Amino acid sequence: MSLSYRARVVALLGDSPLTSEAVITDVRHLLSHGEEGLAFDTMCSWIYEDALPITREYHSRLVVMADELGTPRSVRRLEELLTD
Repeated sequence: MSLSYRARVVALLGDSPLTSEAVITDVRHLLSHGEEGLAFDTMCSWIYEDALPITREYHSRLVVMADELGTPRSVRRLEELLTD
């Protein structure tokens, strides 16, 4: 994966509603090992599992990233969490 994917996942993580330091650390750990797709999927999974609200704009960014990483299943149910 390219550095731009890594940087974009880092930006999405920074803007995410995640508050669990353990989850954030896990996502960063995966990124540090070049596992951008798995890091992204992990981040999306925890957003869904914790039922964290997300904005339509943030959701759109997640969908674009999922398409580019080839992991559309990562964002499949996140629409349920839209706040606006």
